[in-house]
Amino acid sequence: MKKVIFYDRTQFESFKTELNKDQNVISFSRLLSDSNDRIKKLSENDCIDLSCLIPFITSSGDKIIQFEQLFNGIDDSVLFICDKQFEDELRYSFRFVFDAFEYAHVEEQSKAAPSNLEPLSKPRKIVDLDEQELDAFFQSFDSKLYGHARFKTEFKQLIASFRVFNRIGEHKILSLFLMGDSGVGKTEVARSIHKALGGKTKLAKINFGNYSSHDALNSLIGSPRGYVGSENGELIKRVKDSDIGLILIDEFEKADTPVFNYFLDVLENGKITDSQGDEYDADGYIIVFTSNMTPEEYKQKISPELKSRLDYKGIFNLLTDDDKTKYMHYRVNQIIDAYRTKVDQNLPEDLHEQIVSQLNVSKYKNMRDLNKDIKDIFVRTVSVANE
Repeated sequence: MKKVIFYDRTQFESFKTELNKDQNVISFSRLLSDSNDRIKKLSENDCIDLSCLIPFITSSGDKIIQFEQLFNGIDDSVLFICDKQFEDELRYSFRFVFDAFEYAHVEEQSKAAPSNLEPLSKPRKIVDLDEQELDAFFQSFDSKLYGHARFKTEFKQLIASFRVFNRIGEHKILSLFLMGDSGVGKTEVARSIHKALGGKTKLAKINFGNYSSHDALNSLIGSPRGYVGSENGELIKRVKDSDIGLILIDEFEKADTPVFNYFLDVLENGKITDSQGDEYDADGYIIVFTSNMTPEEYKQKISPELKSRLDYKGIFNLLTDDDKTKYMHYRVNQIIDAYRTKVDQNLPEDLHEQIVSQLNVSKYKNMRDLNKDIKDIFVRTVSVANE
């Protein structure tokens, strides 16, 4: 007798522990990718999860007969399981294959199992720092972000207000919208925050230049029920994988209206919701939006509703030569130290001076071009020194 057990996604891990300890849970997609010999060797110790199959069947009904034939070749002792959200489709599509349908019985306490949107570890957030840690944060942040003195002052005031009103439940997310030419330090704001908070994993960064198509929202938060594709989109994955309560959204102006509206809801409720309706609590997060648009374009492109939800709107201007000089010395030292640590300690003592002597910071409009030339000159200079 072929049987399917339906489980609740929030109880999946608990459900697995209640199965026979020798039970080997296999995704149906993994089963298909293995050889035919693997299917023939299935036994009562194997458990096949059909959840990934149902969205495919829903969109490709002509494949049902092939899967019926495959199932008929699997021994009746093999257990099948499936996410309960696909119950109706599975019961109907394979009504001539399975003889019984049951529901997983999980102990009551397991209902509090974390959502599949829970992060790998609790992210460190600006609202969690004590006063001493906050002072250290700002010292680090100021040293890593070159120039933009006015923004740094206003940022400290924003953080102070955010920490107070977040604690009393009146301010969920701190949002910064930074405009200006490419390479003037907008993205560096988020990177500096990430480093100052002690980030060890990658910064949760999304580039909206990749989200201008009509189905952009699906790519961002996952495909809706019944559609083939990942249940979780890029945003959910990157937020889950990050250890810092910070999100960077680059080229925000390139997204389409549904994506704008989605972030309006995020800023309103302090929650990131995926396509399945699961929520990730972003309370205490900072979201940095960057854009190359002009103030005039900002007025035309961004809706009044979204503008009202942005805590800070600022324009980043070109850096002064003094700021670019400070960055140059910092970046050259950073590269030299990394090379000596990881590659070769035997570098010329005057390597720093050799590199900076070949750079004229006044000719650079943005930091990206300056950084590129620093790298090129470093490689050339080291190559000559090693000849």
